[in-house]
Amino acid sequence: MRVTTPQMLAALVLFGVAAVPTASRAEPAAVEAAAAPDRHPELKRLSPTEEVWVDVAKKQVVVGGRIAMADGPIEVFACPEKTKEHEAVVATRSSARLIHAALLAIGLDPGSPVSFDPDYVAARGPAVAIRMRWKDAAGQLQEARAQDWIRNADTGKPLAADWVFAGSTFWKDPQDGQEYYQADGGDLVCVSNFPTATLDLPIESSQANDALLFEAFEGRVPPRGTDVEMILSAKR
Repeated sequence: MRVTTPQMLAALVLFGVAAVPTASRAEPAAVEAAAAPDRHPELKRLSPTEEVWVDVAKKQVVVGGRIAMADGPIEVFACPEKTKEHEAVVATRSSARLIHAALLAIGLDPGSPVSFDPDYVAARGPAVAIRMRWKDAAGQLQEARAQDWIRNADTGKPLAADWVFAGSTFWKDPQDGQEYYQADGGDLVCVSNFPTATLDLPIESSQANDALLFEAFEGRVPPRGTDVEMILSAKR
């Protein structure tokens, strides 16, 4: 198992030693906001400013966000706010780094990101189920699989694959020696393969603009701006 900075932070949080620090050059601007009201006081919140909760008993991670795109081609399903919102269905009010920590906290160990050199090797890791929760126009609570919000442009059908916890990578600045979690740049839950993805598909999926395989499933995704929650857990 790879020992990572998020792994150590998660351990500190769950044992009540410290809160996860949020200082990072790659973090979304939303993380700098003042603490928001806690919608889930019954769960373990990993940061006073980021919307990530851990349900230790159910082994689930809850992440707050909003709809960024309800139609059109996408490279990622979910990204941190103010990163890849122009090509993502969901913008999360959290850094990718903290969601990585939360996945570690529910017992998932990252595998390895996709590689292309010399040949394509798919991302590996434990399969992760993602469900979406939101309120419709009538105020009724709704829930759906994340895959049902993603349309395969070739078949017209919902995404058939599951995501895997690949774990992204760290980059060290040679000038100051500080490490940065690369998925914080936008590659949180990907549908095109990226070596920087926290969660990726274990199937070949191009990131070239003229060959994007997936799009937001128009008519199924709630309107842009709708508040949503992602619930992540080990795929059973």
